[in-house]
Amino acid sequence: MRLRFAAVTLLALAAARPAAAQTFRTDDPVIRQMWDEGMNKSRAGALAQVLMDSIGPRLAGSPGFDAATDWLIRTYTEWGVPARKERYGTWRGWRNGAVHVDMIAPRTQTLNAHLLAWSTGTRRPVEGAVVMVEAATRADFDRWAATAKGKYVLMTPPEMMCRAKQELDANATPETVKWVDSMRAAARMDWGRRTALFRGQNAPDMVALLDSAGVAGILSSNWSGGWGATRVFSAPTRNAVAVDLSCEDYGLLARLAANNQGPRIRIAAEARELGTVPQFNVVAEIKGSEKPNEYVLLGAHLDSWHGATGAMDNGTGTIMMLEAMRILKAAYPNPKRTILIGHWGAEEQGLIGSGAFAEDHPEVLEGMQASFNQDNGTWRIEVVQPYGFMLGAGNLARWLSKVPLDITKHLKLALPGEMENTGSDHLSFLCRGAPGFRLQSAYDEYRQYTWHTTLDTYDKVVLPDLKNNATLAAMLAYAASEDPERVSREVSTRQGQKPSCPGVAREFRTR
Repeated sequence: MRLRFAAVTLLALAAARPAAAQTFRTDDPVIRQMWDEGMNKSRAGALAQVLMDSIGPRLAGSPGFDAATDWLIRTYTEWGVPARKERYGTWRGWRNGAVHVDMIAPRTQTLNAHLLAWSTGTRRPVEGAVVMVEAATRADFDRWAATAKGKYVLMTPPEMMCRAKQELDANATPETVKWVDSMRAAARMDWGRRTALFRGQNAPDMVALLDSAGVAGILSSNWSGGWGATRVFSAPTRNAVAVDLSCEDYGLLARLAANNQGPRIRIAAEARELGTVPQFNVVAEIKGSEKPNEYVLLGAHLDSWHGATGAMDNGTGTIMMLEAMRILKAAYPNPKRTILIGHWGAEEQGLIGSGAFAEDHPEVLEGMQASFNQDNGTWRIEVVQPYGFMLGAGNLARWLSKVPLDITKHLKLALPGEMENTGSDHLSFLCRGAPGFRLQSAYDEYRQYTWHTTLDTYDKVVLPDLKNNATLAAMLAYAASEDPERVSREVSTRQGQKPSCPGVAREFRTR
């Protein structure tokens, strides 16, 4: 048990035979029907199109999130699956509309821009100069602030080049790469000089000072390192409008400002505060026929950021589990153990929805046979890991042995499955000792191009893989439900102590 295993392919679980033969070589009628429902009669594509295109972004506290919860309830009801909305707390309500940012001097150009979450809007189009902050000392800032009212302030250091690093490494000479690195370092050094006042343990709050100075707005760019992709999070301001620009457009304004070429922009942004609003998880359930107080949980967070439509993070995870429940209802309507689907709220704000569910349902934690979480976009599930529950690897191997080779041939079993990622809803259950398993897709491209970015849209969905993943989730839930053995809660000595549980901020507090 103390040996460190490399990723072990699950091909060893199945005899070597052609994929087509393995696909239908089973004496289990439930597996055969699940394959037919999931791969031949899939509704994953149609469901994904509604969620991503029609409903769209699902920011916590927004009407979009509410629309998604209502749609899930209607969908489950149509399928005859009991589902409920569970209120767990409140959040800051916010509705955003159109945002339009134009550079109007020294020439005219429409800029690629997104309003940051919970930013104030503009009652009318507001024009202003674009400036860089000067705050090496408090005296510098006070002199600068006296001239900053009504202007737009560049808040983040500009990138001197917005090419993806792998393209630069592949195509540029070593001398060019060195030059780019030196220019980037020089730009960051200059930015550090300009904002020195705001560094250190007792430094003043830059945003609060800008707000009090009466600036028209703040501009930022959180580049992901990929072509055309920026990450859009929440606004730090309370009074000034907060806008994120593409890497290229932000760099344009920064160069114009640095060279005293008089950049001016006009922003028209629609946004409305909705007060403090209730927040919900959606939980669907098929009651167990023999062991109703033991549970198999499939989970994925429903909320998203608002810079795109949340297709990869986590629309595909949502659809994977929704479609898995449809398959289960059709092929396995009377499970041995209770099967739950959790569509969690406010994962992006700190695993709040799943953490609240775990706090509110100790009986689910006590009776947990297994939980499965998915939260990283498209491509086939390629790694399954038991998060240190090494004795559970035997259960997992038995479950996967039921799955057709067309699915398992892509999988690797990572042991002991150490907790290298604590940023998703699996943590809410693992930290409380409930056994869980990670369903992991390819990660690098997701992190660079779609995780929290403006490119996280429906066109990135790979439908054959989404069908595959939903079918896998249904089959795993079935096998875990039928397993005569409970999954051991003993954790590998390599794993050490279980991770600490994050605090669950159920109620929104005004700053």
